[in-house]
Amino acid sequence: MARTPRSRALFALGAALTTILALLAPMAGSAAAAPAPGPLVWSDEFDGAAGSAVDASKWRFDIGGSGWGNNEQQYYTDSTRNAALDGAGNLVITARRENPAGYQCHYGTCQYTSARLLTSATFTRTYGRFEARMKLPRGQGIWPAFWMLGNDIGSVGWPNSGEIDIMENIGREPNTVHGTIHGPGYSGGGGIGAGYTIGSPFADAFHTFAVDWSPNLIVWYVDGVEYQRRTPSDLGGNRWVFDHPFFMIMNVAVGGNWPGYPDSSTTFPQTLTVDYVRVYAPPTGGTGGRITGYGGKCVDVAGANTANGTAVQLWDCNGTAAQTWTWNADGSVRALGKCMDVTGAGTANGTQVQLYDCNGTGAQRWTFDSGTGQIVNPQSGRCLDATGVSSANGTRLQIWDCTGGANQRWARS
Repeated sequence: MARTPRSRALFALGAALTTILALLAPMAGSAAAAPAPGPLVWSDEFDGAAGSAVDASKWRFDIGGSGWGNNEQQYYTDSTRNAALDGAGNLVITARRENPAGYQCHYGTCQYTSARLLTSATFTRTYGRFEARMKLPRGQGIWPAFWMLGNDIGSVGWPNSGEIDIMENIGREPNTVHGTIHGPGYSGGGGIGAGYTIGSPFADAFHTFAVDWSPNLIVWYVDGVEYQRRTPSDLGGNRWVFDHPFFMIMNVAVGGNWPGYPDSSTTFPQTLTVDYVRVYAPPTGGTGGRITGYGGKCVDVAGANTANGTAVQLWDCNGTAAQTWTWNADGSVRALGKCMDVTGAGTANGTQVQLYDCNGTGAQRWTFDSGTGQIVNPQSGRCLDATGVSSANGTRLQIWDCTGGANQRWARS
C-alpha cells in the first residue's frame, strides 16, 4: 500500500457472477480458481467479547499522525475506539472524525483517528498463502489495506525491503481493489500491479482477499478467483526482493496523495470489518504421482536415466519411478532424486526441459494452475509445452509462451 517509506510502505450474485467479472479484470494469465493451500500455520479468528482489544500476542499497533509518507490525515491509536472485537467473531477497525485527546498531526490538530495493526514483532514468514475475509469501508478519501512489508525494513529501508499489497481500496473506486508489489526501481506510484473490479461496491458484503507467495511468483485472488500473477520477468531488470520473511499489516487511512481527501459526501465513522486472517504453508504435493498431458501420455525421464541433462519427455504411462514426480514447497518438481530443469536457465521459447541436480534456481521452480492445467516456470513466465503439438513417445518437453493449447494442459495424480 506504500507510496513512500513508512506509509503502506509507509502510497504506495454469487460465484458465477464473480467468475465472469474476473475475466474482465486486468491480469497476467487467465482467471483460475485458487488451488488448495498447504497446512494452516497462523490465524486469528477474532473471537472474544464485544469491545475487547485484539490479541496482543498476535498484533501490535503503529501510533501517530506523521502523514505516513502519504500526507494522510488520521492519527493512529491503540484505543478500542479504533480497533476492537465486535463479539460476533470479527475485528472492527474504525476511522472516526474526532480527536478527544487533542492529538497533533503533520498538518496541525488532527481531524481523524483510526488504527493500524501489524505483526512485525509477533509473526513473520517467507512464502505461503496470506488471506483475510473482510467487509470494506466506503467513502471519498477512505483507504483500507491488507498488506505486507519485509522484516528487514529497519536495516535496508523501503523499498529495498519489499512490499506486497494484498488488497487496497480507495473510496472513489468502490467496486475495485488493487494488488501491487513495490521494490527498488518500482516503488510508490511506479509499483507493479493490477486492479480487480466487481459489479457492486466491496463495502456491500464480505469478500476474501489472498495471495499465494512462492519463490519468484506471487498470485493474487479475490473470492478464490485469480486475477494477476507477478514474477521477476515483470520487473524490467529491477531486483526481486520477495525471498525473505515479511510481516502483515491492516489499516484504514483517511486521505492522502492517492485516495484524495474526505469531502462533504464522506460520512463517519467508517469501518473495516475483518472476519479472519489466516496464513498457510505452501502445499507440499504429498508423496507424488504422475503428470499426464497431451494424448494421455505421462511426463517421463528418458530411459529412467539420472544423468544430468537427461531429456524430460512424453511417454506411455507405465507407473515407474521415471514418471513419479513430487511437488515441493521450494517450487521444485522432482523425480529419481533430481529436478525438472530448464536447460541453461534459459527463458526463450523452445528451451528444452531436462533432469538436473536440484540447485534451488529459478530454472527449477514451477507452479501448477489447476484451473487451466498449465505448469508455469515463473522465471521465464512460460508454460511447459509438448514440442510440435505431438503426443508421440519421446516428444521432448520445452517452455513456450502460454497459449492455452492442449499440448500445454496437464493433470496431476
